[in-house]
Amino acid sequence: MASLFGKILGGLALAAAAGGAVFWFITAPKPLPESAFAGLSIPDTVNGERLFWAGGCVSCHAPKGAAEKGDLTLSGGEPLKTPFGTFYPPNITADPDAGIGSWSLAQFGNAMLRGVDDEGEHLYPAFPYGSYSRMKPQDIADLFEFLKTLPKSNKASAEHALAFPYSIRRLLGGWQFLYLNAKPRVELASVDEKVARGQYLVEGPGHCGECHTPRDSMGGFLSGKWLAGAPNPEGGKGRIPNITPGGELASWSETDIASYLETGMTPDFDSVGGSMVEVQKNMAHLPASDREAIAAYLKAIPAVK
Repeated sequence: MASLFGKILGGLALAAAAGGAVFWFITAPKPLPESAFAGLSIPDTVNGERLFWAGGCVSCHAPKGAAEKGDLTLSGGEPLKTPFGTFYPPNITADPDAGIGSWSLAQFGNAMLRGVDDEGEHLYPAFPYGSYSRMKPQDIADLFEFLKTLPKSNKASAEHALAFPYSIRRLLGGWQFLYLNAKPRVELASVDEKVARGQYLVEGPGHCGECHTPRDSMGGFLSGKWLAGAPNPEGGKGRIPNITPGGELASWSETDIASYLETGMTPDFDSVGGSMVEVQKNMAHLPASDREAIAAYLKAIPAVK
């Protein structure tokens, strides 16, 4: 009997050890090698600036109202309150100590594409690398080079205020295992060059789904609900609208959408409001062809009621 009991305990110990090893492997940070960012073209800061506005970097990483004053010092933005805790957007200026001035292209690229910081630790997906993972390495290089042209700041980044167990970064590896990939958010029946550009901007640098798509209890996007509208991500009043052809923009034409992104005016002569104000201001900096591509994509995706 004692021998049988010992075998059972030994089997349980082996199972626990095997489970622990699998967990440790799944949750480990998985950065890309430096070779993934080698052999690229000389960085193009003009394209980098285009991606900067598409990604809305200034809206999260600069103090409130700084952009309106022409100040693009990305020294850290306003707190982002979520059901998981409060996140503080960090200093991403070229300052070598307080910012990312000492980072290599590979380190910056891994933050953008894999959610891994310069010390090899997981980043929280409040930084939308779940969308940025679809960006091209050359675009990453161009954006990184443009950020270096902006003013530096030695302001230290604040620490996130998160409750247990969300404060355990290693667990983010499980989230990434479930949700992080570079696959298209939707499969489109027919994709021309214009729609393809719109898909890249919306699903990648524009990260529109981060606000417009509902999430499950772990913060991942609900399947089949891409851009179908969601609760306010900060828990406030109001709802982020459904921007599929089956939602609030159903009656809008491509021209209406493109014009809205440029001017902030709806077809009914209402003006942009809420958190979309910052997004629209960023989109207004894009060339007309990009806004038109976004509009074409939004009219091409599956309608969700």
